[in-house]
Amino acid sequence: MAKFSYTILYVRNVAQSVAFYEQAFGLKQKFIDESGQYAEMETETTTLAFAANDLAKSNLPQGFQENSRSSLPTGMEVGFVTDDVAAVFKIAIETGADIVVEPKVKPWGQTVVYVRDLDGILVSINSPM
Repeated sequence: MAKFSYTILYVRNVAQSVAFYEQAFGLKQKFIDESGQYAEMETETTTLAFAANDLAKSNLPQGFQENSRSSLPTGMEVGFVTDDVAAVFKIAIETGADIVVEPKVKPWGQTVVYVRDLDGILVSINSPM
């Protein structure tokens, strides 16, 4: 059986993405490779990592769909859970995220909001279940 251990987001600028996720969501940098092409964040659970688009291109010779604010988001999201959705949403927007869907209470009682990060990656901010 395989164990889920990390998610890598391919981005234009790794250092910029690290700074955004630190400011917007309160994550801390675990490490950034001296090349600046790869970084990991402290999340207390599964590793969230960033890799430069150029690194992705070297790993995926057939190509891939780059994340972009000017295109629709890709078919995935990164999710964060917080007791104060409104506060984290406000900070994310002030840090540069784009609003996708304003906070909404789902039928099961969870508050959910969607934003896009600096590379257009879809991020959900959620209250606990």
